Amino acid sequence: MLTTLSISNYALIKELQTDFKKGLSIITGETGAGKSIVLGALGLVMGNRADLNSLKDNKKKCVIEATFSVDDYGLKKFFEQEDLDYEEQTIIRREILPSGKSRAFVNDMPVTLSVLNLLKEKLIDVHSQHKTAQLSESSYQFHILDALAGNFELLEKYSNELKIYKKLQKELQVLLQSQEAAKQEYAYNSHLFKELEQSGLKDYEQEELEETIDKLNNSEAISSALVESVNLAGNEQVGIQTGLNQMKNTLDKISGFSDEFESYATRVGSLIIELNDVVFELEKSIESVDVNSDEIDRLNDRLQLIYTLQKKHMVSTVKELIIVRDALEVKVCQVENASELLEEKELAITKVVKKLNAISLEVHTKRKISIPKLTKQLEEVLSKLGMVNASFNIGLSHSDNYYFNGKDELKFLFSANKGGHYDELKKVASGGEMSRIMLGVKLILSKYTKLPTIIFDEIDTGVSGDVSNKIADIMQEMGAYMQVITITHLPQIAAKGDAHFKVYKEDVDGITTTFLKPLTYEERVIEVAEILGGKNISESALEHAKELLKA
Repeated sequence: MLTTLSISNYALIKELQTDFKKGLSIITGETGAGKSIVLGALGLVMGNRADLNSLKDNKKKCVIEATFSVDDYGLKKFFEQEDLDYEEQTIIRREILPSGKSRAFVNDMPVTLSVLNLLKEKLIDVHSQHKTAQLSESSYQFHILDALAGNFELLEKYSNELKIYKKLQKELQVLLQSQEAAKQEYAYNSHLFKELEQSGLKDYEQEELEETIDKLNNSEAISSALVESVNLAGNEQVGIQTGLNQMKNTLDKISGFSDEFESYATRVGSLIIELNDVVFELEKSIESVDVNSDEIDRLNDRLQLIYTLQKKHMVSTVKELIIVRDALEVKVCQVENASELLEEKELAITKVVKKLNAISLEVHTKRKISIPKLTKQLEEVLSKLGMVNASFNIGLSHSDNYYFNGKDELKFLFSANKGGHYDELKKVASGGEMSRIMLGVKLILSKYTKLPTIIFDEIDTGVSGDVSNKIADIMQEMGAYMQVITITHLPQIAAKGDAHFKVYKEDVDGITTTFLKPLTYEERVIEVAEILGGKNISESALEHAKELLKA
């Protein structure tokens, strides 16, 4: 529900702020006063394209802000999907800068125009005499019927299952196609897989082999260096161990004279321990260096196998070979386990189809029951609107196809004349008749579902007499269930509002400016009287206006 509209520096409007309430709100004003400007500002804040010419003062930015009470619309999921902060009083702001750049915000978070347009569909429905095309759309006709049938929760379940069904069907097709291709390559892939599997590849094996072979190929040089190192350390005459032991004994003699000398002796002792440990390890390494030509040949053969496989599969590491092996295993298994995989997928599809059929049948049954109710309510409301012979022939059949909203096919046929031929709305209903049918549909929907704020933009053009009274009654009845804002030139409708706003122009400092103000009861009497008889208000017009406002 729209609660506040604030407009700054837009078209003929300098500054404007208006609060709206539940029920039926009326907007009146002379032709050219700026009613379309107010609608344009509302359209702009809800995502319509911006135009630099919209600025009243092109040196200042234009700001339009609308506050909506959204707690009854179930929009938390939408806000989460669009990554927006949810607020029960949601503020939508649109700015047009003098440079022509446009910015949009929802609860102070920047958004794109596409997001605003999605939000607009949930919050505002601007309806004019020419906006009736959706009546001929099958999806909208189903929406009307499902509102009366109370099918929306069921349809959400159906939609979820349909997504699963389509996903499974796609996966089945991919599986069939991949298996067909895999069959053609099975023998070759099977050979490649067995070759890799039998090779017993291990990650990092190549690096270890290359290192080991390198050591074995240089075993003589390694052994010689190790022996020489041990000799340098252990020579009794000039060995490092002998020298360190002598150094330790000498320092021990003076270590008692100070902590500093004791520290030197201790550190040298540590060196002796470390060196002895190194010599021990070197001697073990000398024993392990064994030049075995058979072992070198075996390791070289193994490394050559890895090189051959890498070249064959165009990779450079054992890790990549393992990935190739695993991929080949999947392809081979797809063929070897084809029947099992297909049965598993087909069983999953069968289960979903069972659910879809059960839900769609329940939806169909509730639709079938609701058709007479919808037909009766539509014909009754159209009779009040002067279409006394209007009748509908709504047919529903259950098909084998899975549509986005069930398995039904709908024929929504109409005849405006008694004994007339039934046909599709777009073929037999005139523009005026379509407008009245849409009004009747909106009234019916308002009783069964939470509709967004609806704005009727002079849909009463060309209507007079008793029909105008009936249109007013219908709008007032709709106002009991939802927020209705009506722009009108008819006194009968203007008098029915729970609130009444007037759009007017004044010259301010030599500049024409549009204003929108709420009217008091006394001001409403004068406004309705002016609509009845013009600027020169007669006593009879005033009395008539008062009678209309009391009705």
